[in-house]
Amino acid sequence: MNKQPFVSKAQLDEITEHYPTPFHLYDEAGIRRNMEAVRDAFAWNPGFKEYFAVKATPNPFLINILRDYGCGCDCSSATELQLCDAMGISGHDIMFSSNETPAADYEAAAKLGAIINLDDISHIDFLEQTIGGIPETISCRYNPGGLFEISNGIMDNPGDAKYGMTTEQLFEAFRTLKAKGANHFGIHAFLCSNTVTNDYYPELAAVLFRLAVQLQQETGAHIEFINLSGGVGIPYEPGQEPNDIQAIGEGVRRVYEEILVPAGMGDVAIFTEMGRFMMGPYGCLVTTAIHHKHIYKEYIGVDACAANLMRPALYGSYHHITVAGKEDAPCDHMYDVVGGLCENNDKFAIDRALPEIEDGDVLVIHDTGAHGHSMGYNYNGKLRSAELLLREDGSVKLIRRAETPADYFATLYGCDELLQNAPYDTEKLKRK
Repeated sequence: MNKQPFVSKAQLDEITEHYPTPFHLYDEAGIRRNMEAVRDAFAWNPGFKEYFAVKATPNPFLINILRDYGCGCDCSSATELQLCDAMGISGHDIMFSSNETPAADYEAAAKLGAIINLDDISHIDFLEQTIGGIPETISCRYNPGGLFEISNGIMDNPGDAKYGMTTEQLFEAFRTLKAKGANHFGIHAFLCSNTVTNDYYPELAAVLFRLAVQLQQETGAHIEFINLSGGVGIPYEPGQEPNDIQAIGEGVRRVYEEILVPAGMGDVAIFTEMGRFMMGPYGCLVTTAIHHKHIYKEYIGVDACAANLMRPALYGSYHHITVAGKEDAPCDHMYDVVGGLCENNDKFAIDRALPEIEDGDVLVIHDTGAHGHSMGYNYNGKLRSAELLLREDGSVKLIRRAETPADYFATLYGCDELLQNAPYDTEKLKRK
């Protein structure tokens, strides 16, 4: 079974005339359709807000598409906060969810007026000492421990995760924060990653809603919002049934009315912090086949590598591959599709059935819109690729240029001398 790319062979031919591969390409029309679906799925909750996980795809051009629909940003570092600040995003449009947080990061979050989500009970005193007090609005991250199960089995093992507070710590934290002047509280939890089931959010919501009722009754803290965080996944493999965000939203509404409304908490806002679901399917890595190798296996070498997309190397993750122009050709050749890093795990596909690939063929690696370019690195001196946006009208916009050797050397002392003595045209290396 095949997946169809959002970009055609004719479009790719035109794009690659102007922008050399590899590059990440994003689909504006798809992003907008998906955001509208998320908005509609939770329209029953007047306070609903999606805080896009900036770490997934930290590009302001893409984030601004989501902002058209009222999205905020979920940040986890001072640099991500600076990106938001530069975009004019501040206050409660930012949720700051971090762990092992440096003082400077808390200072930056407080300066922007972001909602701070505390990962550990010890951070209460640390935050107070760092910024000189406790904000009126504060959130705490919850870890229920043990195994997290839904109707179709075990989903994950929160007890083995480094994030969040225990149940006892959460109650103590709310009492302490209330005593220190906090008036508006939130609960946050992230228990599973990349779930492809409509049951995850409703099951998580039920856990957090029951907890919220108990917390408000026993501590007197006013719970203003409940943040379901991320974890709603995408079908990387063809044939997987995708999540139905409308069914997910309806499932959360059902438990909201069963648990929160009878407890007099029908004013609680629902927040989400999705990254993968918001962007993942609407990005692809475009790369060119440049070598064949025939030894014990058949290898196709491409001009991208794990430095452009590390998920397959890091997790063994599946990403579907389309050979542009050969979408309907029989997949009667078995290949490993590999990059040029000096690491044997630099493989986009292993024993993958694909059409016959010739040097110069353009390959589309699907579902790289989240945790793709953002997880790039410079091992072996590899340079991170450009990012392009396929606009709704079919035009293409460069939204991040490709790195140059000048970027790679820029943080070294003596960079100017290094470039002056380089045996290549240094003018081409200078930043524009």
